[in-house]
Amino acid sequence: MRAAIHEEIGRQALTDGHNLSAEEHLTTAGVCYHFAKFLFVNDPEEMRAAHMKPVACRSDALPHLRPAGERVEIPYEGKTLAGILRRPTEANKPPVVVMTMGLDTSKEEMDSYESLFLNRGLATLTFDGPGQGEGEYDFAIRHDYEVPVGAVFDWLEGRSDIDADRAGLWSVSLGGYYVARAAAFEKRVKACISLSGPYDWGAVWENLPGLTQAAFRARSRAASKAEALENATKLSLEGAAKSIICPLFVLAGKLDRIVPYTDAERLASEATGPVELLVVEDGNHIANNRPYRYRAQSADWIAAQLGAG
Repeated sequence: MRAAIHEEIGRQALTDGHNLSAEEHLTTAGVCYHFAKFLFVNDPEEMRAAHMKPVACRSDALPHLRPAGERVEIPYEGKTLAGILRRPTEANKPPVVVMTMGLDTSKEEMDSYESLFLNRGLATLTFDGPGQGEGEYDFAIRHDYEVPVGAVFDWLEGRSDIDADRAGLWSVSLGGYYVARAAAFEKRVKACISLSGPYDWGAVWENLPGLTQAAFRARSRAASKAEALENATKLSLEGAAKSIICPLFVLAGKLDRIVPYTDAERLASEATGPVELLVVEDGNHIANNRPYRYRAQSADWIAAQLGAG
C-alpha cells in the first residue's frame, strides 16, 4: 500500500533527522490513507481506525511543514472541533482563510490548497466540522453551518497572531453549500469561495451516486433512506442566498455529474453582494480536471478581498 510505504519512509526520515523529507512523506501518507477510506461508512469502528492513520501522519508532519502547522481544538457544543492552523512565514497578524470540509473531505488532504493561500500572505485554518473528519464521531451533519463557523470565528478572535477582522471562507463540493450558508448568516465573514456547491442538496439527491447517499445518510445520522432524504432537503439556500452580502467567488464545472453547474449560476444570481462566477466549460466536479483554470485565480481573488500582502 502506497500510504504505508510513505509512512515508513517518513518515520525513518524523522528518526534520521531529515525533517523536510519526513513531512513530505508523512503528508503524502496521510492523503493516501484518507482516500483509501473515501466514502467508506459500512463499518464505523473500522472506518474510525482507518481515519486515525491520516490524522496521525499529518499531525506528526505539522511541526516540519514550511510554514509549520499547529493542531488546534476549537470549543463547540461542550466538545471540540479539530483543526490545523498555519501562518505565512514572518507574517504579522495576517488575514485568514477558514477552510471547511465537504461530505468526505478532511483537513489532512488540504496541503496543496493551503499552499495557495499561504504563498499569498494568508493564514489558513482547516477544520473538521460536524459530520466531517474527526467531527463526524461526535456530531451529525447540520444544515445551519453558520453555527460551527460562528464558533470558529469566536475562537479566532481570541488569537493575537491572526487578524480575525479579515477572515474569509473556502470550501468544495457539499462544503460549497456550507460556506455559502454560513456567509449568509455570519456577518463576520469578509469573503467567500464556493466551489461546486449544491444550491439544494435534496433537489439533486436522486441523481447522486449510491456511495455519496450512503455517506450522507451515515454522517447525518439518518436511520433510513427516507430520513436521509429528509435531512438532505434541509440543506438548501432557498431564501438564504439573498442574504450573502460579502464578496463571493462561485465556481462550477459544466460537465459536473454530481452538482449541476446551474446551481452555481443560481447562487451567483441571488447573492446580493459582489459576485465572481466562473463556469469551466470542460470542467468536471470542482473542475479538478482543470485546476489551472481557477485555483490560482480564486486564491488571488480572496487575497485581494482580505487585503493580504
